[in-house]
Amino acid sequence: MKIESIRLLLIIAALALLLFIALQNISYANFNFDKPSPKDRIKERQIVVLEDRIIIFLKNASLSRYAATKSMDPVIDVNANGIEIKPKTEKDIAVGDIIAFERNNKLIVHRVIEIGYDDKGWYCITKGDNALFDDGKIRFDEIKYITVGILY
Repeated sequence: MKIESIRLLLIIAALALLLFIALQNISYANFNFDKPSPKDRIKERQIVVLEDRIIIFLKNASLSRYAATKSMDPVIDVNANGIEIKPKTEKDIAVGDIIAFERNNKLIVHRVIEIGYDDKGWYCITKGDNALFDDGKIRFDEIKYITVGILY
């Protein structure tokens, strides 16, 4: 009976070790993975740095604020100010871009991880940098903004 108890304890310890390793890999995959960078939309010639202000020449830009969801930390946090533009066509969206799209009457701000076409046309797939799962297919008409700058 003692050998069976020891064998059971070894199995439990091995399973606990495997679970610990799996959780470490999930953490690594979701928090330290080298993510694609957003498309460079603001060129150096569009930025003027003066002694008392910075001017960015960017048409149709607006400011954005962010909810405290932690899905995009540390890139976007609740106290950050975003600069965003409205995309005109699907070609304006690139893998790596951080976009705002509407789902269930809420704006969600996540990174584009894939772009493709299916029988319904163009789509992108987004995912929060800290999320375990992607958001599924996002159609162009759901996309409201592209984040082009973040100020901390």
